Amino acid sequence: MSLGRAVATVGGFTLLSRIVGFIRDIVLSAVLGSGALADAFFVAFKLPNFFRRLFAEGAFSAAFVPLFSRELQGHGRDAALAFARQAHAGLLLVLVPFSVLLMFGMPGVLALLAPGMRDEPSFAMAVEFVRITFPYLLFISLASLYGGVLNSIDRFAHVAATPILLNLALIGAVLGLTPLLPNAGYAASIGVAIAGLLQWLWLLIACARDGVSMKLVRPRWTERIARLVKLATPVAIGGGAQQISSMLDVVWASLLPVGTISAIYYADRIAQLPLGVVGIAIGTALLPLLARQLRAGQARSAMANQNRAIEFGLMLSLPAALALWLLADPLIRTLFERGRFGPDDTLRTASALAAFAVGLPAFVLVKALTPGFFAREDTRTPLYIATTAIVVNIVLNIVFLYGTTLAQVGIALATSLSGWLNAGMLAIVLRRRRHWVPDERLISRSTRMAGATVGMGLALWAAVVWLAQPLAHANFLGVVTALGLCALGAIVYAALGALLGVVKLSELRVVMRRPSDLGSAGLSSIDPGEQP
Repeated sequence: MSLGRAVATVGGFTLLSRIVGFIRDIVLSAVLGSGALADAFFVAFKLPNFFRRLFAEGAFSAAFVPLFSRELQGHGRDAALAFARQAHAGLLLVLVPFSVLLMFGMPGVLALLAPGMRDEPSFAMAVEFVRITFPYLLFISLASLYGGVLNSIDRFAHVAATPILLNLALIGAVLGLTPLLPNAGYAASIGVAIAGLLQWLWLLIACARDGVSMKLVRPRWTERIARLVKLATPVAIGGGAQQISSMLDVVWASLLPVGTISAIYYADRIAQLPLGVVGIAIGTALLPLLARQLRAGQARSAMANQNRAIEFGLMLSLPAALALWLLADPLIRTLFERGRFGPDDTLRTASALAAFAVGLPAFVLVKALTPGFFAREDTRTPLYIATTAIVVNIVLNIVFLYGTTLAQVGIALATSLSGWLNAGMLAIVLRRRRHWVPDERLISRSTRMAGATVGMGLALWAAVVWLAQPLAHANFLGVVTALGLCALGAIVYAALGALLGVVKLSELRVVMRRPSDLGSAGLSSIDPGEQP
C-alpha cells in the first residue's frame, strides 16, 4: 500500500472516530459539566490513557514495528509472528502486575499527579473512578501490539477504526447507566473499561482473520526481546513528550480553580482532531514504510516519503491551526454550551483552545519526523530531545502560572511552545545526519501553503467580525453560523491552494513505479514490487 493510500485510510477512519468523539464529548459536557465531578472523571480517564500512549502506542510501537518489519523482510511471516507472540507474552508479564500495583496505590499516585485535588471532595471520587477505568490500560496495550502487527502487513483499516468503539461505549454507558448509579462519573468510568475490552476483542479477531493470530505462549528472554526492551526503554522515558506534557497539564491545572482540568480536557479534545486525522495517520503509515525501505536499502525512496509526509502534514495542519485560533470561542460555544456547561466554561475553554492551536503544526511535524529515527532503530535521540522539551515545558508553566495571570492559557501555551522546540530539534538532527534533506518541492509548496493559510485567515477574521451577533449565542442559528464558517475556511483554503499550486488531485492517487521519478512524485513513492 502506498503512503498516500495508507494515510488516507488511517486519516479517514480517524476522522470518523473524531466525529463520534465529538458526539461523546457533547454528551459528557452536558452530563458532567465542567466542575468537580468532571475534573474527577477526566483525571481518571487521562491516567490509563497516559500510560497507554507513553508505553504501548509510544515506546512499544516505536520499537516493535521496525523489529517486526525486519523479521518479516528477512525471515518471513512465521519468524515475525513468533517474535510478535513472544512480545505479546512479555507485555502481559509486565502489564498485569503493573496495573494491579497502581490500582492498589492509586491514592498516592493521584496525589502526585493532581496535587491540587488532595484536599478537595473530588479526590476520593477520582480514586474510585481511576480504579474502574484502569483495566483499560491492559486491554488497549495488547490491542496496540495487534495494531502494530496489522499495520506492518499493510492492514490499516481495522486499527484505525478501533477508537470508534471507545466513543460508542462511552456514549452508551453514560446514557444507559447514569440513572442506575450515584452519578455520571461512575457510568463513564465503566464505559472506559468496557471500551478497552471491546477494542482488544476487535483487533484480536482481525489478527486471526489476517493469519497473524496472537496465541498465548510462555514468555522467554531471547535476543530479539532484549533488543525490543533496549529500543523501547528510551522511548518510554522520553518519546511521548506530548503525552508527558499533557499529563503535566493535569498537575498544573489541579493547582488552579475547580473546572480548569475540565477546560483543558475539552480544549485539548478539539485541538486533537487535526492531530489525530493528520499527524497520527502520517506517523502510523510512515513508520512501517520507512522501516521496510531502509531495510531494503532504498534510502532515496525513504527520503522522498519523509518529505511527502511533512508536506502533507503542513498542508492540513497550518490552516487547521489558524482556523482553531480564530474560531475557538464559537466552536466551544456551539459544541459544549448546554446542560451543566455554561458561558464561563466556554470562555475558559476557548482561551485554552486558542493557545493549543499555536502548537498544532509542531505536533504534526513531530509525528512526521520521529519515524525517521525509529525506522533506523534509534530511540535514544528522540529521548534526549523530548526530555529537553519536557524540561522547557515545566519551566514555562512555572513562569506562566506564577509570573503572569494566564492561568489555563499559560498551561496550553507552554505545551505548544515546547512542542515547537521538540519538532525543531528533531528536524535539525535529521538534517545534520543527512537522513532528511528538504527537497525543492517541499520548500516551494510550504511557502504556497503559508500564503493560502494567510488568505483563509483573513477571510475567516472578516466573517467572524461580520457575524459576531449570531456567533454570540449557542442556539440553532449560532450552530449553523459556526458550521458555515468552518465550511468557508475549507473552501477558501482549497480555492487558494488550487490557485497557488499547493497540491494536485492526481498526486493523491499516483503510485510511483521508478525511484528516478521521486522528485515529482505525489504522496506515494513505493514501488508495488517493493512490498514484501
